[in-house]
Amino acid sequence: TQSENILGYYISMERIPNSCRDSTNRIVLKDRKVLLNVSMASYRISISAFNKAGESPGAIYSVPDSSATDLPGRIHVKHQGTNAVVTWTPDYKPKCFVVDWGTGEEDMHMKIVATATGNFTLDNFQPYKLYKLMVHTSDVCQCESFMKHEKTFGVTHFYSVEGVPRTGPNNVTILNITKYSALVKWTEIAAEDCLGFLQGYRISYTDSSRTKSLAVTLNSSTTSYHLTGLKAKTIYHVQISGFTNAGEGPPTLSQLFSTQKYGTV
Repeated sequence: TQSENILGYYISMERIPNSCRDSTNRIVLKDRKVLLNVSMASYRISISAFNKAGESPGAIYSVPDSSATDLPGRIHVKHQGTNAVVTWTPDYKPKCFVVDWGTGEEDMHMKIVATATGNFTLDNFQPYKLYKLMVHTSDVCQCESFMKHEKTFGVTHFYSVEGVPRTGPNNVTILNITKYSALVKWTEIAAEDCLGFLQGYRISYTDSSRTKSLAVTLNSSTTSYHLTGLKAKTIYHVQISGFTNAGEGPPTLSQLFSTQKYGTV
């Protein structure tokens, strides 16, 4: 249909996840833009045009949750086996809270907590998986209208049980080798391989005679380290491992390099 024949647009909006399946909000517009003030949860939006003949098929767009934003310190999670007790202290007393939790957009759950006490228990968490939990406040708790009043109170990430990394970092390379030093670089361990919150890395390096073995501990944001105080014309073995609060994971395969016989420091 040509644009001049369009009478308006339907905007249908559904919260994801949504335990109130009959609560889709529909807006009728004549303009081709609309400002939606929503919480940090995910949403599915369908946009269709209509004229005297009827309505077009809807164009679907997914609004992802604000995964890059974290509001730490406002929500506290205490682990009890496969259960988790979640507590928080709200700035005011809303009529209810809306809680989202899960391991990803395809595995999120929603619960309306009609209490002002600010705590509840969730169960059946799997170990070694990173969970995201969001708490929203709302002064209207009915399924058909709470989405319009929802405001995100806090966001946190947690593991019910932490494990050690299943692998070491990737792409370990040795660069800028001199008589007494070398630069070690690597790429970080993928989040799905950490099995817990990565606390840092340990670099172990040993000379070929095995007479001197050294190790250094670095924070998790570091992806390079300058080895100094090495011996000239010596072969070194380098391995790197990651660690969480549960312990240290397996090291990388040993990387070999030889310092120069001559040259500058």
